[in-house]
Amino acid sequence: MKFMYFQRKAIERFCSEVKRLCHNMKCSVKNDHSAYKRAAQFLRKMADPQSIQESQNLSMFLANHNRITQCLHQQLEMYLTPSEKHMLLKVMGFGLYLMDGNVSNIYKLDAKKRINLSKIDKFFKLQVVPLFGDMQIELSRYIETSAHYEENKSKWTCTQSSISPQYNLCEQMVQIREDHIRFISELARYSNSEVVTGSGLDSQKSDEEYRELFDLALRGLQLLSKWSTHVMEVYSWKLGLQVLMGRMESVFNQAIRNTIYAALQDFAQVTLREPLRQAVRKKKNVLISVLQAIRKTVCDWDSGREPPNDPCLRGEKDPKGGFDIKVPRRAVGPSSTQLYMVRTMLESLIADKSGSKKTLRSSLDGPIVVAIEDFHKHSFFYTHLLNFSEALQQCCDLSQLWFREFFLELTMGRRIQFPIEMSMPWILTDHILETKEPSMMEYVLYPLDLYNDSGYYALTKFKKQFLYDEIEAEVNLCFDQFVYKLADQIFAYYKAMAGSVLLDKRFRAECKNYGVIIPYPPSNRYETLLKQRHVQLLGRSIDLNRLITQRISAAMYKSLDHAISRFESEDLTSIVELEWLLEINRLTHRLLSKHMTLDSFDAMFREANHNVSAPYGRITLHVFWELNFDFLPNYCYNGSTNRFVRTAIPFTQEPQRDKPANVQPYYLYGSKPLNIAYSHIYSSYRNFVGPPHFKTICRLLGYQGIAVVMEELLKIVKSLLQGTILQYVKTLIEVMPKICRLPRHEYGPQVYWSFSITSSKTSLSMQS
Repeated sequence: MKFMYFQRKAIERFCSEVKRLCHNMKCSVKNDHSAYKRAAQFLRKMADPQSIQESQNLSMFLANHNRITQCLHQQLEMYLTPSEKHMLLKVMGFGLYLMDGNVSNIYKLDAKKRINLSKIDKFFKLQVVPLFGDMQIELSRYIETSAHYEENKSKWTCTQSSISPQYNLCEQMVQIREDHIRFISELARYSNSEVVTGSGLDSQKSDEEYRELFDLALRGLQLLSKWSTHVMEVYSWKLGLQVLMGRMESVFNQAIRNTIYAALQDFAQVTLREPLRQAVRKKKNVLISVLQAIRKTVCDWDSGREPPNDPCLRGEKDPKGGFDIKVPRRAVGPSSTQLYMVRTMLESLIADKSGSKKTLRSSLDGPIVVAIEDFHKHSFFYTHLLNFSEALQQCCDLSQLWFREFFLELTMGRRIQFPIEMSMPWILTDHILETKEPSMMEYVLYPLDLYNDSGYYALTKFKKQFLYDEIEAEVNLCFDQFVYKLADQIFAYYKAMAGSVLLDKRFRAECKNYGVIIPYPPSNRYETLLKQRHVQLLGRSIDLNRLITQRISAAMYKSLDHAISRFESEDLTSIVELEWLLEINRLTHRLLSKHMTLDSFDAMFREANHNVSAPYGRITLHVFWELNFDFLPNYCYNGSTNRFVRTAIPFTQEPQRDKPANVQPYYLYGSKPLNIAYSHIYSSYRNFVGPPHFKTICRLLGYQGIAVVMEELLKIVKSLLQGTILQYVKTLIEVMPKICRLPRHEYGPQVYWSFSITSSKTSLSMQS
């Protein structure tokens, strides 16, 4: 209800103000002002300088007819930031809607060539433009809701339901990429000489060199604005250039101020001399007053004051030797008031239409008009360039890609917020992480900068703390997900690289002969991300390298732990595979240590092996367990192959072993193809225990581990000899006959064997 009354009151107030201000100044108003001045002077109420200045300003305002229209017309078709471009389009559409009614008809105005609807129709090729925040508006809606649209529908093409190519970024990417490469090459040349090497920062440059830097800064802002506009119109491809231009801000600022100062002083002190000379000669008092006002507003004379002997002030020609005017060079830009006043007065000189029948433009020569128009056109950008940092921020602002409040309202309360999967910054970031495109990986941080734009916009434009809190909460969640995914990808990449390097070359070649290709991991640009130690996000400086290092340290420990757990879930023959898993992890650690600070591999291995303070670790315990409960009872030695093989008849039950946890492929050898390849290689070491296994045991256990295993085995042998076996021996001694006479040797071994069996049976039967 309050909003309805507010908008009604606002519209009434707006219309009343427009009615009060939009008409031309009448003589009665001038007469009233003259009467007021006389009365004020009589009453001595205008003694202070401020009142006198305000009265003079009001007199200048009343002296210029159509002043409001002229002020509004100054910036038509001139823009730098995306918001300025979209504002012009919205003003055009809204203006046409207001003009077309019962009193006036825009189509009749078009027929009388008062306005050009065909040109406006071309401007409206952008069917949808941002309105405010995340709200959009169709420009054609202004036309469709106007009073005389139906009978003139055929004159418009912007109202048709065709898709404008402006919204297809793919078609524009070729040109954008070419512009980007061309500009960034030129920018890098200046960056290397000005910022990196430091040459020329304090040295004085010529006007041409400052002009080149000035044009470079302006072209960069225009490119950034153009690219941001494309993205905003299709709801980031520009942030790398923004960073480079931000680095050169100090260089650009000096060049901008030098160039603007030189252009302004040359124009005011030199270029305006000729029109001033002609105006004095022809006694054009109004033109003289405007030109003199321009010069007095901005001229910085070398001697501190205007040369009194200047021939142009008397309408005379310069002497044959010329009149020397020394224009100083300083790195000082004009104030916003000076620039505004100069542009306003120049606008009055070159305006095609004014309240009087004859314009000041007709009093100027053609070349002078061209020079003034050229300066007036270029000086439009001076305000933006003098505020370079703010203009750079506005040209690169893509905060609208985050705001979704308008769409939340459309859900009618069914949703209080959207998941991060529907957030444009996270969609772009996650797309790069999922596709693993090498050319895009080093730019994965750029979409996250949209949160900076959104936070800045929420605080400075919307001025709503709850919006900033929502952005901050989403950033915390998204950045945690980002670090988690990125760390896993980096670890998997270097693990696969290590596994590929250590894979047997002959095995790879044989697989290739059979048509099985084991690919190397494609090269990726993670090194750039690992160098980031000062990521700026919502005012925080984040050490991305440290966060990734923490995750990768945990992943390395988990990888070692899983390798040992995998060995603990299998028999003694898997120790060869364990050694290669440890070697792959060791090489992975070495590759990662080039880009981050990790604990030593031996320290991480001892921690995973539970061997930090204990004299023996998990590997030693499992080796002893397998030797005692599986190898010694169930294996026999094969003399022909020098191997221990499992007996056909087991003498003990199968030992109970824990199953290893299911993990991602990169925790083993790096990838699924590598896991399959290494599994085939180490399958040949199964079902026997031979020299390779014992050598591996010696390398992994070391001197101390071997000593522990041997000591424990000797204790078991001793307990068996002194316990169970001793009792059997004593029993056999008691039941054996006192005298055992052997048959003659001529009977052969078969008789010996039969005699021994018979004697044993007799002894056992007597014992029972």
